[in-house]
Amino acid sequence: MKNLFYLFITFTVLSSCSPYHKALKKPDVGEKFRVGEELYDKGKYEKANKLFAQIVPNYRGKPQAEKLMYLYAKTYFEMKDYYLASYQFERFASAYPQSEKVEEAAFLSGKSAYLLSPVYSKDQTETKDAIEKLQGFINLYPDSEFLAEANSLVRELDYKLEKKAFEIAKQYNKIAGYNGDYNASIKAFDNFILDFPGSEFREEAYFLKLDSAYKMAINSVETKREERLEDVKLHHKNYKKSYNESKRMEDADKMLEEVIKELEKYSTKS
Repeated sequence: MKNLFYLFITFTVLSSCSPYHKALKKPDVGEKFRVGEELYDKGKYEKANKLFAQIVPNYRGKPQAEKLMYLYAKTYFEMKDYYLASYQFERFASAYPQSEKVEEAAFLSGKSAYLLSPVYSKDQTETKDAIEKLQGFINLYPDSEFLAEANSLVRELDYKLEKKAFEIAKQYNKIAGYNGDYNASIKAFDNFILDFPGSEFREEAYFLKLDSAYKMAINSVETKREERLEDVKLHHKNYKKSYNESKRMEDADKMLEEVIKELEKYSTKS
């Protein structure tokens, strides 16, 4: 036990005398910068970050500030503190537009925002912010070496928004089964189709819109029933026009058959 105690004391003393701890306590900003850079190169980003944070105010307006601010931003990125990384890279790009690192900083600001984007089922504020930053980068640097990755990240983020919007529309369809508000469901699918014209969920959106229109018509009050049944025929026509070979075409046709039977009642009355 004594040996362990002495080893602990020795380790503590040696640690307190390390270049990092010395630099941390000294007022010499040049020493802090030098040691911080050495630690950064060794991958000890948290220690480097603490030293850089102490001296950032001292280097404002100085030639060395550009390098310091880049390294400072990068430590946050490597530490996976993506909120501060995105902010610091954005600041760097704004403060040093002529820097050879500005393109990378602009990209990493967007990538940091991308890494903050949550799963599609959660609020997508961060996702929209990431798309805005990455799209801004793409527009500003169309020949960048980071362009392919930036485009890939934007596509992934767009898909999240697409999936989120589709699931919301589906939820309207599900809820309508309880409250009968199929009109809200139809509007939700219309908005989805308009906002995401190339979506992989487009066919299902059209089918579920038809399904909503059908259920609204079948369960409609008598004064609106005939008109809504005619609307189902139009929805079916639109679906068939684009997705005639769909596996769901049989279900769509069954809806149409039922609608035609119901409409025959009105032709008999007249």
